[in-house]
Amino acid sequence: MKIGIMGGTFDPVHNGHLILAEAALMQYHLDTVWFLPNGHPPHKQQNTIECTIEDRIHMLELAIAKQPSFGLELYETKKTDIAFSADTLEYLARTHAKDHLYFIIGGDSLMTIESWVRPEDIFRYSTVLATYRNELNTKEGLIRQISHLTERYRGDIRLFETPILPISSRELRRQIRSGQPVSGMLPPEVEAYIRKKGLYGARDSLSL
Repeated sequence: MKIGIMGGTFDPVHNGHLILAEAALMQYHLDTVWFLPNGHPPHKQQNTIECTIEDRIHMLELAIAKQPSFGLELYETKKTDIAFSADTLEYLARTHAKDHLYFIIGGDSLMTIESWVRPEDIFRYSTVLATYRNELNTKEGLIRQISHLTERYRGDIRLFETPILPISSRELRRQIRSGQPVSGMLPPEVEAYIRKKGLYGARDSLSL
């Protein structure tokens, strides 16, 4: 199978995540995209993650329930130490040796990937799919970066285009906390769960 892997804290998962996964799925004819929630991300302080891993997993389950090509991979949530992408991809490549992994990241992450732990293993165990918006300067910079990374690591790196979506988990948390509406930015089932559980400071009167 052609398996897309999309990691993140998903605090909370939102429509931008789903649209990005759908774009990778369609443009590269993937069989499935697995969402990979991270319990201990290397790039964030643990106290900046506002929801428990149980809540984040449940919101992901609600968000992808109607898309049969989406799935969950909980390997990183079971780790007690920091989860590095290189380790995860090595594990998945070993346990799914007959499948091909496609690691889905943002274009900004591609620009900084050499600062990650063992980037050479990321390229060894997966084809990297980097998303970009349809902006000329952005695409030109990414093409130069791909040329550099391909020469240095002999990796398979490809671009895929996604629409400009001004949605971020951080901004959603701020809007929910301040009582601003976020309708259309989250799957309805995730909105309802946030309201029911009072996540991110949501109030009963909040118009999500």
